[in-house]
Amino acid sequence: MQRASLLLRGMNLPGDTITPDEIAIAAWPMAVGKTIAAHTRAVKMVRTRLVVDVEDLVWQRQLFSLSGQILGALARHLGRGSVEELHFRVVPRRREPQRAAAAAPGKAYDEADGIQDPVLRGIYRASRAKAAGA
Repeated sequence: MQRASLLLRGMNLPGDTITPDEIAIAAWPMAVGKTIAAHTRAVKMVRTRLVVDVEDLVWQRQLFSLSGQILGALARHLGRGSVEELHFRVVPRRREPQRAAAAAPGKAYDEADGIQDPVLRGIYRASRAKAAGA
């Protein structure tokens, strides 16, 4: 039984349907597995070279040493000659913007919440209210 990518590649579909580049990029997670795919992203094809973004230098070095095995896995998924080289480039992950907890709508910050003992917390709040009213 042939893989779908091999069948699609063998069918001479119009160029605007699915390009060989898109097939190679889509095959990347299947070829390398979930763990590696979580730290990498296949970006584009340049002739027969697949360009892959990795999150740091350690991943780049490790994947470079596994290039032969990865190329073999890609050949099993795509067929021989589709991807002949891999280029790993370091592109750090984008971090989501951090939102300040105090800026969130809702309850205003109360320094009394930092007091662990509920009795002392109550005494502190009562004394603060008394001082504010005096």
